[in-house]
Amino acid sequence: MLAREQKKTIIDSYRTHATDTGSPEVQIAILSERIAELTEHFKTHKKDHASRRGLLMLVSKRRSLLDYLKKYDSERYKNVISKLGIRK
Repeated sequence: MLAREQKKTIIDSYRTHATDTGSPEVQIAILSERIAELTEHFKTHKKDHASRRGLLMLVSKRRSLLDYLKKYDSERYKNVISKLGIRK
């Protein structure tokens, strides 16, 4: 789980306007941070299959949001993936 301050900094860096907390960019960034934390968790806890299922659900949710963003605004999609570094 993300700390409140950490989540606030992510929202501040990816928001599209002053009161934005739920745009696809913000959601993708938060999911990416949680995915990174779980990936580190699995380096030491290899047999934690319950959390692995959660990780797969997070990855699927992020993929859906990325697909949505790519479909409706490809420029924002390119901007998000370049900022997060999640594509080649």
